[in-house]
Parts: sequence; C-alpha cells; structure tokens
Amino acid sequence: MISLDLAVNAIVAGLLLGGFYAAVTVGVTISFGMLDIVNIAHPAFIMLGSFVAYILNSNFAIDPILIGVAMTPVFFLVGMAVYQIYYYAFERRGEESIQGLAFFFGLLFVAEVALILVFGVDYRFVEAPYIGPSLHFGFVDLPLRMLIPFLVSLLMLAVLQVFLGRTFIGRAILAVSQDRLALQLMAANPSRVKRIAFGISIATASVAGALLIIIQPVEPSIGRDYIGRIFAICVLGGMTSFPGMLAGAILIGVVESITATFYGPSWAPAIAFGFLLLTLAVRPAGILGR
Repeated sequence: MISLDLAVNAIVAGLLLGGFYAAVTVGVTISFGMLDIVNIAHPAFIMLGSFVAYILNSNFAIDPILIGVAMTPVFFLVGMAVYQIYYYAFERRGEESIQGLAFFFGLLFVAEVALILVFGVDYRFVEAPYIGPSLHFGFVDLPLRMLIPFLVSLLMLAVLQVFLGRTFIGRAILAVSQDRLALQLMAANPSRVKRIAFGISIATASVAGALLIIIQPVEPSIGRDYIGRIFAICVLGGMTSFPGMLAGAILIGVVESITATFYGPSWAPAIAFGFLLLTLAVRPAGILGR
C-alpha cells in the first residue's frame, strides 16, 4: 500500500525539482525556442556558473546565489561573443544547421575538458546557511536547498517575462521568433537583436549554475545529464512559452520524483521521457504551444 505522506512528499519534491529544471531550461527556451539556435552547449555554461560559484564561495564565503546574479553581466557578454562567432562563421552563410550544431557540440566538449583540466573530476560543493535545514509542515518536508532555488527560479522567470513583454528589446526578441516583418517595421537589426537575446540566454546559465551547486555537488561532466531534460522540457512546454516551459518542467520534475520514490531512481528518466512522448502525441505543439 502506498503511504500518503511518502506520496505527498514525492509530489512536493517534484514541484521543487521542476522549478529548478525551469531555471536550467529557460536559456534554451530563448536560444532554441525563440532564436532557432540549437545551443547544445548550454549545460557547459551552467557548469561554468557552478564552478564560478564554487571558487568565490570557497575563497570569499560569498552566497552562491549572489554570485550567480552578480556574474550575469559577464555571462551576457560571453554569450554575445559566442553568438558573434556563430553568426559570422555559420548563420550569415546559411550553414547554421549541421555545422552550427557541430560548433556547439565542440564548444561543449572543449568547455568540459577545460574544467576537468583545471578542477579535476572530484565533486565540488558550496556552503550556505540554507544548505541542510528544512521546513516542516506536518509530515511534509521542504528542504531549503531545494526551496530557495525554486523561488529564485520563479523570480528569474517573472523578470524575464516582464522584460520580454514590457520593453522594446524584449518585444523585438519576440518578433524574431514570431514575425520578422514586425521586427523590420520596428527598425530593429535582426542580428543585433539575436545577439542580445543569446547573451540573455547565456546569462541565465550563471544563475542556473549557482542553483545547481546548491542542490547537489558538481563535477565537470555532470552537465551532460541535463541535455536531454532541457530540450525535452523546452519542447514539452511549447518552445517559446515561459509559462508552458515552467509547466513542462514541473510535470517532468513530479513524474521523476514519484517514479524515483516508488520504483527507483534508475526508472525516473525513462518514465519522464515516456510521459513526454505521450503528451506530444496528444498535443504536438506542447502544453501551451499554438
């Protein structure tokens, strides 16, 4: 017989996990869903964010979330530089499909090897007052190391949603994915808009990396574990929809958590991706896709 408290805690843990999944996926929702750039190297930037948080936290005892937020301008500039290389080498020449994918795959490999050469393969972790304690509501446990990243993720999504809907550059980014004619009428340069948007997508990896190392210790190759989940959630949510992406992330998180609790962790990815296929069979455009 299934224990009620175990089931409720599994669902709650899945909700919190889904919030974190949204943080690691939002950058790909921008680059892949809105810009049609298959940035398979996004997990490498997340890992870079984790190790930057580790370095500054271990040496200066700075809160990892503050580090993640403070480093977003640096990651934004890195993202703009990466897009500039991608644009001149591939997109401008119409070779962004296979060659562009190979470029990002190579970037993922180089970044991972570089992190291994610098940090080795040992797991690294950060210290913060909220890593360890939990809140208790009856038989429901809320680990702060999961709750805090969940709240930070929701805040980041809200800020991005307001930015895209209320600012000129935000509306221009949406126009890139929806209506190129409207973008031209706005007198905006498409490549410049895409460069800024890609910079924003990489900037989110700084925060996501800090949240990841709060949730679990990391080593350089762990980012590869998230590639499938990231793109699955992006597609499940409807590609360009932040609310849809969040709903997809929470669904995947809850399904994984329940599966891991009652059937074992090894079944979680298979059940989650089976759920993805079933959902897309019913709604090919995703949960909130059009």
